[in-house]
Amino acid sequence: MSSSVDPITRAVIQHRLGAIVAEMGEAMLRTSYSQILNSSRDFSLAICDTRSRLIAQADHIPVHVGALPWATRAVEESVRGVQPGDVILMNDPYHGGSHLPDVTAFVPVFNGDARLFWTIVRAHQSDIGGATHGGYNPTATEIYQEGLRIPPIKLYERGRLREDLLDMIALNIRNPRDFRGDLAAMVGAAHLGERRLTKLFGEFDAATVQQAIEDILDTSEQRTRAIVASWKDGVFHGEAVLDDDGRGHDDIGIKAQVTKRGSDIEVDLTASDPQTTSFVNSSHANMQAAVAMAFAYLIDPDIPKNSGALRPLKVVAKQGTIVWADPGRPVTLCTSHPSNEIVEAIVKAMAAACPARVMGGWGRRFRIAIQGENPRSGRGFIWHMFHARPGGGASADGDGWSSIGEWHTAGGIKFGSVEIAEVRFPLHFRRHEFRPDSGGRGEHRGGLGCNLDLVVETETEARANTAGDGARHGACGMLGGEDGQPHDYRLISAGKPERVLKTKEVGIVIAPGDVLQVRSGGGGGWGDPAKRSAQAHARDLEQGLVTMPTQTAPNSGAR
Repeated sequence: MSSSVDPITRAVIQHRLGAIVAEMGEAMLRTSYSQILNSSRDFSLAICDTRSRLIAQADHIPVHVGALPWATRAVEESVRGVQPGDVILMNDPYHGGSHLPDVTAFVPVFNGDARLFWTIVRAHQSDIGGATHGGYNPTATEIYQEGLRIPPIKLYERGRLREDLLDMIALNIRNPRDFRGDLAAMVGAAHLGERRLTKLFGEFDAATVQQAIEDILDTSEQRTRAIVASWKDGVFHGEAVLDDDGRGHDDIGIKAQVTKRGSDIEVDLTASDPQTTSFVNSSHANMQAAVAMAFAYLIDPDIPKNSGALRPLKVVAKQGTIVWADPGRPVTLCTSHPSNEIVEAIVKAMAAACPARVMGGWGRRFRIAIQGENPRSGRGFIWHMFHARPGGGASADGDGWSSIGEWHTAGGIKFGSVEIAEVRFPLHFRRHEFRPDSGGRGEHRGGLGCNLDLVVETETEARANTAGDGARHGACGMLGGEDGQPHDYRLISAGKPERVLKTKEVGIVIAPGDVLQVRSGGGGGWGDPAKRSAQAHARDLEQGLVTMPTQTAPNSGAR
């Protein structure tokens, strides 16, 4: 590889780019309003160039970042006459977005008259309008019932806010104060990245920065191809299954055919089941992100996850399937499901090609969103449950992380402080601890899910919606490892039988003092359970992570 930029300069610029997106993330964390952002960190930052290539990202939410090149492409194709001071806003899944709650802000970065980059912030809003609170509508049969659609549009023009546009958007959202504050944080973080890039141009000049970026992308490609070339050649198949679509259709299949030749890899999802009338469909950008995630998880963690690293990867899919819905279909669940199942199908397929690199399945997402009135303030609230995260999958290197989250977040979303949640919302966490025996057994054990007993301390009835999967199928075991335990969520009301909560419900009545009893799933195990060391099993017993006295006892998930 020939380059006009010396290796030291290239390394400095690469680390500066990483520092810029990391600082953007800190700005978001410290200035956003809603708990879904300033506590659970459901946002991501990136730098893309005008060719829609991913240049740098922060360590936040993989499913966000993997879709951003497609969102950037939509902005480049839709918006004309971009000027300094402009801010582009969008969320529409059929214009490069993933799902409606993920609103994205783009700030152009100029060097003189030349527009070179975009600094980008994608953040999940706690409400985006639509028929139900919280952005998820299991009853939706078309996207118009899911919330407000925003195609790429200028929110600021030459630094001037279009206040009428902001007023119109905020009017359609149930918690406009939080939305306005979160949007201001997003724009501020993107402008911070713009200023830092401009400063970088002043230190190294823009031409040097651009050449260094070309070298960084090429190096990422070379390192990735060297890894892929070491895997077994062939055609491999994997399948994952969604519990249901909430409409009576069970076991929806996502099928991956992975062809690996030399240093190239093709993922073909065309055999996946047809699209549904439910919100479990995936948008195109989300599907692309899920495939990129699966590939990224199989290469070395220190390789920068940019567009160069993805050059060996080709994606083939068919519109009208569950992984790529036709325009107008509902898709809100897609960033969780089927994105997790797309990853699972690909990883299962690659178990025959690179067994030491695959991992057991990570727990699936099962969200609860509660809307009610806080008796302490008299104000309405919307609370999203990010606590009781499921367990991560085990790997050849060891046991899975407990309560780490799902494949599509890879630990990027946090469950936040219990104490802060109790201060901000009428909630009491009576119990929040690891769920023994929930991780799949194996040579290496899956991470544990959680036991959560949550008391809702409102004085009037609240309403809850659920959105998720994994109450029938647990996280998959790998290479002889066992599946993790599935979720078990229940509503406990005084004087009434326990009610098992489905993964896709709306309008659940929660009376004052009701208890949400959450038992979240564990991660999948890796390898033959008989090969687990006696010392590891004894340590698990001592720490209360498992309760079975022998390794050969059947796995059970204590409620």
